[in-house]
Amino acid sequence: MMTLNILLIEPYYGGSHQAWADGYARHSRHNVTLLTLPAQFWKWRMQGGAVTIARLFNAYNIQPDVILVSDMMDLSTFRALTRKQTSDIPCALYFHENQLVYPQNSRQKHGWQYGFINYISAMAADAVYFNSAFHQRAFYDELPRMLKHFGDYNELESMEQLKAKSSVLPVGINLKRYDIYRPKTRPANASPLILWNHRWEEDKNPRTFFQALYGLMNSGIAFRVAIVGENFRQEPTEFEEARQRLGDRVVRYGFVEEFAEYARLLWQADYIISTAYQDFFGISVAEAIYCGCIPILPGRLNYPALMPEAYHDDCLYRGNALQPLLIKHLTGDIAVDTIPLQRFISQFEWQHIAPQYDAAFSQLIQTR
Repeated sequence: MMTLNILLIEPYYGGSHQAWADGYARHSRHNVTLLTLPAQFWKWRMQGGAVTIARLFNAYNIQPDVILVSDMMDLSTFRALTRKQTSDIPCALYFHENQLVYPQNSRQKHGWQYGFINYISAMAADAVYFNSAFHQRAFYDELPRMLKHFGDYNELESMEQLKAKSSVLPVGINLKRYDIYRPKTRPANASPLILWNHRWEEDKNPRTFFQALYGLMNSGIAFRVAIVGENFRQEPTEFEEARQRLGDRVVRYGFVEEFAEYARLLWQADYIISTAYQDFFGISVAEAIYCGCIPILPGRLNYPALMPEAYHDDCLYRGNALQPLLIKHLTGDIAVDTIPLQRFISQFEWQHIAPQYDAAFSQLIQTR
């Protein structure tokens, strides 16, 4: 089979975006070269990052077979500024998230500006990939709302053109890196350890999570909790309140710098909880499931796709049913075998996902 030269452009090279770029470059049978910018100033990356990337691309005199870019770049501007070099090179756009449906918090009032960049980038792409089927549906459910927002020539018919070149490529995850930290035994007679490992932001809905824990505490149910994850806020009020109210039940608090320490924490935890309003895939949840955590998740977003359907009744909640479902688990009314969950989530390991990417880009070359 032909080996391709793929240029992967990531203007926001950090966190899950960096892990995705590095993971595919490491596991692909093709030659994958990275062109990146630091993960900061996300708005400027989406507005102006394409100008810098185009300058670097032209200076390096690169001639790849395929160009793969993330949703953090304005692909239309990049193609315009490199038209002499890239006119015959197929370009693919990968959506980790999209700004059409990404919740704007109380500090953000940018309207459709960045969602339109996602839209026009998709228009400029030869192929569009989403990290989950849920994400793809959400994008196309919301796109008409943005287009109808404009007074005339709203180009609603462009949706069919976009759908025709869109498909799902799940995000790959380096799950095997957790294996060496798996303990031989688990501590006996310890209270169940509940894990929060999400960003400390409004779209992750921490208030509902903490309210459920307060309910457990008031009911006299024994538990411990680890509250970790990235925090970009100066005053995470609800987190500080929880730390005080939950007291010595909190066994870990704050961002965990060392991966080894984080991996050990995931293997020690019993339950991974989410209350999120937004999660286009659920990488942190998938990693916790791989490490043996029982998931208790909303029955929305991409979460149902992270477990076999047979687990939905025991592990997915609707509406305000988090606390009652959690109580059933902690009091022994529900027992869950985690081995099938771990096997299921292993399908997202890069060794299984990279060949799907490789095949997609080979097909893109053929159809182009």
